[in-house]
Amino acid sequence: MFLDQSNPVPLHIQLKEILEKKIFDGEYQAKVPSEREFMEQFSVSRSTVREAINLLVREGVLEKKHGKGTFVSFKPIQDWLGALSSTTETIRNMGMKPGAKLLDHGVIEPAPAIVETTGLETAYFIKRIRYADDIPIAIENQYYPVDIGTMLANYDIDKGTLYDLLEKKLGIHFADAKQNISGGCFQEADAEHLGITSDICALMIHRMIYDQEGSLIEYQEGFYRSDMYSFSINLSRKNS
Repeated sequence: MFLDQSNPVPLHIQLKEILEKKIFDGEYQAKVPSEREFMEQFSVSRSTVREAINLLVREGVLEKKHGKGTFVSFKPIQDWLGALSSTTETIRNMGMKPGAKLLDHGVIEPAPAIVETTGLETAYFIKRIRYADDIPIAIENQYYPVDIGTMLANYDIDKGTLYDLLEKKLGIHFADAKQNISGGCFQEADAEHLGITSDICALMIHRMIYDQEGSLIEYQEGFYRSDMYSFSINLSRKNS
């Protein structure tokens, strides 16, 4: 990878994106090369290297240790497709600190596509930013039948784990879920909430959760940073 001197994007931004990709691809897993090595590799000034590294430090991807160097602090979040787990559980299982920030909630009339999917002509809507180690990683839009959502809103929906509130406080137990994963882009406002540009690809998750009687409990639209979230599943072709 090379820096393009004719590109209107500043060199330190180009370098930051290259280093970020190397980190996410696993090329750098512990200590990253020194400033001098980056200067020689990419034929740039020390100030360009420092600006790029400082951006990654501010984003929590790198960490500077005095007298030792610069180290990778980023841990990609990996969700296993074989289990119904909350975002909080997934982040916690990765050894990271989960967090949330409430952006909006209340009774709404959903968009026609959501009405068609869920059958909910009115719904209780909850929109939150999700965090891992204080880094914003996703926007989650959740739709509930109005009676369930209204009861849920009596609790801490700002930072609380909604699945725990549903099961432990409201006594509503999950049985099955259907989930679809696709790619897309963030809306501009959502990208701003995450501190990213709107051209960054999003992992789009649409999930329907049902109770023991097959009634809809929740419909979720999740928009996750594709550079920080992935899904995995164990596959086998062994003879039974």
